[in-house]
Amino acid sequence: MNLAFHQTTATGPAVVCLPMFSLSRAATAAAFSPALAGAGLREIYLDLPGHGDTPANCAPTSQAVLDTVCAWLDHHLDAPALLAGGSYGAYLATGIARQRPDLVRGLLLVCPGVTIARDSRDLPDDPPPTAPPGWLDAAPATLHQHLDAALGQRTPAVVATVLAALDSGGPGDATFQQKLQSSPDYALPDETAEVTFDGPVTVLTGRQDRIVGYADQFRAMRRYPRGTFTVLDAAGHYLPYEQPTPLRSLTQDWLRRISGAS
Repeated sequence: MNLAFHQTTATGPAVVCLPMFSLSRAATAAAFSPALAGAGLREIYLDLPGHGDTPANCAPTSQAVLDTVCAWLDHHLDAPALLAGGSYGAYLATGIARQRPDLVRGLLLVCPGVTIARDSRDLPDDPPPTAPPGWLDAAPATLHQHLDAALGQRTPAVVATVLAALDSGGPGDATFQQKLQSSPDYALPDETAEVTFDGPVTVLTGRQDRIVGYADQFRAMRRYPRGTFTVLDAAGHYLPYEQPTPLRSLTQDWLRRISGAS
């Protein structure tokens, strides 16, 4: 349960924010803090095992990572938390809601992974939006293919914001991350389980997200009877950095629904 974390000084209900794969709690704070500002919540940003400043202190499987997060929640919080996450962090949040619903009041899922196996994802096949010449010039060549698939808001400014997020926070453990991502146990064992979560859920997806798509996420809404689903144009897999204004609006709506459910 030894996870590096940062929390705000607010004394309200806890919202625990889980990062995208390979990203740090600093990158997660840059993504979610503007959307949560002024809500009076105790914002908690975690570094997963082998990410940021947290050592690789568990087996390189998603179930072990999830169990470590659950142990942290059990130890540090005395009431169910709101869970927010992007991509892999959102994938873990949905797993926690399935396996330990007693720990969760509501879910904010941004570009969530639904299925880990890449060849099983339903990805958009439309051509990407046009981009100005040289829009990727500031990015290392090793990231060009990834960012070309990931971004719907294709401008030098967004690329710079995403690069800053990728470079922020602790170094992580690249060996652990590679073992985790290449393991057959990268998928949670109950990934396809049809388990219903009854709390307020908001799911945001990017119309041009060619990493996880948006169609699998819509089909998964049957698991969330109190769920809101949004697909945003001109947004991809890094939606919080591409479309911060709609993210804040939809987050505030989620929080109003949380308050109404209390």
